[in-house]
Amino acid sequence: MDNNRLFSIVVPVYQNADNLNDTIPALLSLQKKIKGYDLELIFVDDGSTDGSYDILRKFHEIHCDKILIIKLTKNFGQNSAIYAGLHAAQGDAIGIISADLQDPPELFIDMLERWKCGTKLIIGERKGRGENIGKNVFSRLYWKLVKNYAVKDFPVGGFDFCVIDKQIAKEVRLINEKNSHIFVLMFSLGYPYEILLYDRKKRISGKSQYTISKKIKMFVDTFVAFSDMPIRAISYFGFFVSLVSFIFAVYFIAIKVIKGTVYTGWTSLAVLISIFGGLILLTLGILGEYLWRLLDETRKRPQYVVESILRRRKEE
Repeated sequence: MDNNRLFSIVVPVYQNADNLNDTIPALLSLQKKIKGYDLELIFVDDGSTDGSYDILRKFHEIHCDKILIIKLTKNFGQNSAIYAGLHAAQGDAIGIISADLQDPPELFIDMLERWKCGTKLIIGERKGRGENIGKNVFSRLYWKLVKNYAVKDFPVGGFDFCVIDKQIAKEVRLINEKNSHIFVLMFSLGYPYEILLYDRKKRISGKSQYTISKKIKMFVDTFVAFSDMPIRAISYFGFFVSLVSFIFAVYFIAIKVIKGTVYTGWTSLAVLISIFGGLILLTLGILGEYLWRLLDETRKRPQYVVESILRRRKEE
């Protein structure tokens, strides 16, 4: 009788045709290295148009006992793809890794040892990045803001490579929060965690699909979902403007009483109107982000739509 525990690995796939022929064998090779575990690989094709799905099907035909493939109808985004994978995962422990092979799959071995000792969340935190200076600066700034203003004690290097206990996966599935950041959500649940540091490899092939627009969306989603900083900033701004307006009013009244006239100047007036008009529009934009998320949650539209599933077939 097989008493092995099941280790599931969720891999979101989007335009990774150049990587998958290396990534899939690297993940499959873990089976020989993790004694006492059966391996389940869950690939979620997030609307790829570059032939990624054909490569996944080819490997499924050969390793149908290990590989499960979920094909989404279109590109819903990394968060949604990971949610789809977590809903399908049956493992006692569940790993999450990108499909580009920049994160080392062999680190899962150490992560499972920590999980076996009772840690619910094992984080792979990048101490070094094989990326250009611009990306490094943006990433460090982003995660520093998350740590200082959204989720206390969040890893300074951020993470999207981890192993979680099935209990955390269950909680995340129940929350099923849209327009959020799934890794920040996992951390914010408060389960015991450990951090393993590693150097992220430079991308050898393929092109990152993490565009500027996606980075901006992630930034906005994270702070609206996990921080009250944007809405509090509006309150502070309103108080500041009221105070400045009161001071100016007192000043002009005093000038009128003392000198019998007030200063005139269309330029200064136009500048003030432009500044405050811009700040008011910014305030409305922040409020609109919160209102949009409320609307999106109440409509109950699905985070993702599954077109097809190629399931695992257990060996006879």
